[in-house]
Amino acid sequence: MEKKKILFIYNPKAGKARIRSNLLDIIDIFTKADYEVTAYPTQSKGDGKKAVMERKMGYYDLVVCSGGDGTLDEVVTGMMQCERRIPVGYVPAGSTNDFANSLHIPRNMIDAAYGIVNGRDFGCDVGTFNDDIFVYIAAFGIFTEVSYETSQDVKNLLGHMAYILEGMRRLSSVRSYRMEVESRELTTQGEFLFGMVTNSTSVGGFKRITGKYVELDDGEFEVTLIRRPASPMELNLIMAALINRNINTDCMYCFKTSSLRIRSDEPVAWTLDGEFGGEHTVVEICNQKQALCIKIPE
Repeated sequence: MEKKKILFIYNPKAGKARIRSNLLDIIDIFTKADYEVTAYPTQSKGDGKKAVMERKMGYYDLVVCSGGDGTLDEVVTGMMQCERRIPVGYVPAGSTNDFANSLHIPRNMIDAAYGIVNGRDFGCDVGTFNDDIFVYIAAFGIFTEVSYETSQDVKNLLGHMAYILEGMRRLSSVRSYRMEVESRELTTQGEFLFGMVTNSTSVGGFKRITGKYVELDDGEFEVTLIRRPASPMELNLIMAALINRNINTDCMYCFKTSSLRIRSDEPVAWTLDGEFGGEHTVVEICNQKQALCIKIPE
């Protein structure tokens, strides 16, 4: 009987290069589960997407990726553009791993590998962002520049603190953007300093920041939009309300939707799964319900 085949794509630098001390054990787990393993270490940004798109997915039974959420984003983006989509497994090795936490994928890399070979298929929602793809978050404004402008070395060294310190450094120069937001659930306009469209139970390691009743396969995103505050004191109140999910409706909109359109007067920089997603004046975001088959622990 022919062996099943895994394409194993990993980022050797993610999360203090955690993969180095686990690589042989992970490959051994896959091999003992009767898989033939093709290992591919990414060399530069965009390699994960390329590794999927340049190979015939019909040849493999499973694609496993290991790295941070950015590596996962690349692999899923590649898979969504393939004619034949096959299941994806994820061994998290980044510094926050919001998406893995949302799916209860173990933080321990060996446990995550066992979870893939012994786990079950889960039909997960995926987001389209104009012509791009995101797995769990599209965001703009305050704190979003932090993750892709903070170098990988600093991220590894400081973890969560990298995000917080960089964010605090920028508070004095917080920008806001004049925007029109349209969805079936809410249409509004105003000056916004932050927005996120999420399919995750945590963001930046903060749990419940996206809401209480989050399902990753319901065809809906959780949307959070923060208006420009009138004073630094109001900004502090907003941050506290956001972290405690105690919604202050004067400054913050929180709702669920399957699609939305955001227009701005000037180009706005977006982040998709923690990586730079370009600058846009018009953004159309749609939920592709259960478009990704991902392996999760039983």
